[in-house]
Amino acid sequence: MKTLNFRVILFAFALIFGIVFSIPSLTQSDEGKKITLGLDLQGGLHMLLGIQSEVAIESRIKSMAGTIKYLFDDEEIIFDDLRMLEGEKITFELLDEDDVTKATALLKKEIEGTILSANGLKFSLMMSDEETERTKKNAIGQAVDTIRNRLNEFGLAEPTVAKQGEDKILVEVPGIKTQADEQRIRELIARAAHLQLMAVDEDRIARVDSMSTAEAKSFGNVILTDVNTPQKYLLKAIPVLDGSMLTDATVGFDENNQPVINFTLNGQGAKIFGDFTGKYVGKRMAVVLDNKVYSAPNINERIGGGRVQISGRFQLSEAHDLAIALRSGALLAPVYVMEKRSVGPSLGADSIRSSSLALMLGFVLVVIFMVVYYGMAGLVANVALIGNLFLILAIMSLFGATLTLPGMAGIVLTVGMAVDANVIINERIRELLHQGKSIGKSIEDGYSNAFTAIWDANVTTLIAATVLYVYGTGAIKGFALTMSIGILASMITAIVGTHGIYQWILPHIDKNRLNFWFGIKTEGKK
Repeated sequence: MKTLNFRVILFAFALIFGIVFSIPSLTQSDEGKKITLGLDLQGGLHMLLGIQSEVAIESRIKSMAGTIKYLFDDEEIIFDDLRMLEGEKITFELLDEDDVTKATALLKKEIEGTILSANGLKFSLMMSDEETERTKKNAIGQAVDTIRNRLNEFGLAEPTVAKQGEDKILVEVPGIKTQADEQRIRELIARAAHLQLMAVDEDRIARVDSMSTAEAKSFGNVILTDVNTPQKYLLKAIPVLDGSMLTDATVGFDENNQPVINFTLNGQGAKIFGDFTGKYVGKRMAVVLDNKVYSAPNINERIGGGRVQISGRFQLSEAHDLAIALRSGALLAPVYVMEKRSVGPSLGADSIRSSSLALMLGFVLVVIFMVVYYGMAGLVANVALIGNLFLILAIMSLFGATLTLPGMAGIVLTVGMAVDANVIINERIRELLHQGKSIGKSIEDGYSNAFTAIWDANVTTLIAATVLYVYGTGAIKGFALTMSIGILASMITAIVGTHGIYQWILPHIDKNRLNFWFGIKTEGKK
């Protein structure tokens, strides 16, 4: 005990580690890993989104219609008049009675969650109630994942995207400081990014300018406009394929050095695309994104490989955002802003000042109290407290954790818990000294007696923090994270570290000055 022991060495290592890795966050230098400030501390954008789940039902029906067309063509089943009615039902007619059994078995096997009915050779297909509810729930879950992927690919630090209630989505994006940035993020979030490749109705397109929407629908068509001009296109309502078969999307440049989007289809999409282009050479196919026609080139030959290009007079930033949206997947249902709140950087700075002041004031008062009440033992506890703070900051910095206002409250709470551990230890030591035990025996038994109570309290608190982190969202996670790190750090500093310091300085503790060392006047034996 007269030399440095492993507890002191461990504590010294933890203190140096904490100081070194806290410096980038404390100085906000460009070098090293730093803590990311949350929305409430650096400003940003808070939105509550609603979702139009009924559109997901319509999209699902449209996808099913495309699947039916592909399956029948692939199996050489002759059919006619495939169309959707009011976005809820698919109807078609078989032309050969011999295909009825085969078609029925194929649809029941390949398209789940549907109700198939027949009247002779005329068939109708609609979603079951269970499939409708499942599709609505999937739309919410898929929207959360898609929006989170888009924001992560955009390069934003620690955005919060979480389901709220049954049909709402909470989005918090820290670091958005300008109106232009806010508008760009809102467009990225809300963009449906619904890609479709659709056949042009060459037989009737000449009358598109005079044709009504109802008349186009009666032919199983839809009228869409060009993204840059008022030009109208008459397209087959059931797409050849959609963005669900897309595997990648990147920004490229055409022969005029203008940004374009190059995307790649999966194996099934590439086969469908190759078969379609081979069958319809000389006709046109439209590239449609969010119900706007970006191009409608002539098919000059069969196109294999599943590579397609979108050109539309993009700005480079717009092409970049569109590629992100396509890669992260289309939203099954459109989202809309129900509530929007911008937190300015000045408000965030005020929060930092107020929280830092509260933390420093609480820290100083605790330090003073510990020294006045416990003497040098209080000073030892304060050294451990400083080490605890540096450890929290260092670990959060290494993991790039986000610090929020509740997170700062978590740090204040862990400071109190760390002090509480040393209070329990010091009181146990003082009790034993009052009983007349030696200083060395009092220290060892004091730590041994206090450990169980401290361990139980810390473990139960850590379990509660873990539950909060797993099931909480946003700021709740930040609070739980900082509290968990603080608890683990305090086990090293408040228990292991202070114990080692006492063992190290034990030969210098004067039994006749227990008031100076432990804040008591009782004589003890060394």
